[in-house]
Amino acid sequence: MNKVVVGIGEALWDVFPEGKKLGGAPANFAFHVSQFGLDALAVSAVGKDPLGDETLAEFDRKKLHYMMPRVDYPTGMVQVTLDERGVPSYDIKTDVAWDNIPFNGEMKEIARQCCAVCFGSLAQRNDTSRQTIRKFLNAMPKGSLKIFDINLRQNFYSKEIIKDSLKVCNILKINDEELVALGRIFGYSGLDIENKCWLILGKYDLDMLVLTCGVNGSYVFTRGTMSFLETPQVKVADTVGAGDSFTGSFAAAILHGMSVSEAHKLAVDASAYVCTQDGAMPSLPEKLVERVGA
Repeated sequence: MNKVVVGIGEALWDVFPEGKKLGGAPANFAFHVSQFGLDALAVSAVGKDPLGDETLAEFDRKKLHYMMPRVDYPTGMVQVTLDERGVPSYDIKTDVAWDNIPFNGEMKEIARQCCAVCFGSLAQRNDTSRQTIRKFLNAMPKGSLKIFDINLRQNFYSKEIIKDSLKVCNILKINDEELVALGRIFGYSGLDIENKCWLILGKYDLDMLVLTCGVNGSYVFTRGTMSFLETPQVKVADTVGAGDSFTGSFAAAILHGMSVSEAHKLAVDASAYVCTQDGAMPSLPEKLVERVGA
C-alpha cells in the first residue's frame, strides 16, 4: 500500500501587517493531512537565503516532512491584506524559488510511493515548476488521488494550464469565485452552479468535484450523487488556509476509507475551525482528528 501524500507547488511566507506566517497551499494541505496520521510531504523549493533557512526551521518546528531543494532564487513571499470580514487579498512576488522546483531522482521515487497529491495552477505559472509537477504526476501509481486545487491568483493562470491540469487530475477542488472565472474562460457562463459542476465532472471524467462557497456552503459532486452542507457560523479570525484545510481533511478522510458524505462533513468542520484561528496551519482539535479512526 502506497502511503505517502504530497502537496507540491508553492512554499512561501504570507506577510500580514502584523507579521509573517509560513504558508502556500501545498504545504498547508500536507500539514493538515499529516494531522490525521498519514505520512505527508510538502514538495517545493526555497532560496539560499535567511528566509529559506527560516522556512525549513518552521517546517521542522511543525514536524512537517518536506523536500525543499535550495535554488538560486529568493524564497517566496506574498503580501496579504485582510478586509473587515477577514477575507484575504494577495500580492504574490514573481521569479522566486517555488517557480523553479527541480525534478530529480529522489522526487521521482517519492512520486512512485505517492497515493495522493494536491497541486494547483499557481505553481505552474513558470515552465520549470510546471514540468516538474507534470513529471511527478506521471510517475505516480495508477489509481492514486490526483487533486487539482485550482487556486486562481491574480493573472497567474491560463486556459491551457487549466485544461491540461483538468485532464490529468481525478478530483477538482474549486471555490465559487473560481467557478465563475472558469465558466467565463470555457464559455459556461449561462449555466447555474450545479450544472457547471456536472458539466466539468463529465467532460473531464472526474471522480469528484469539490466546490466551496464560503459562508454559502459546500458541495461534493460524484458520478450520479451530490452532497451539500451548510457552512457553520463561527467567529472568524481569518480565512487564510481554510480551503487547504478543507482539501487536506477531505483527502485524509477518503484515504482512511470514510464515505464521501463523512469526508465532506469532516472537511467542513475542520475548515470552520481553521477560520477561528490565526494563520493557515493551526493544530486541529483531537475530537476532529479522532473521527477518521486513525
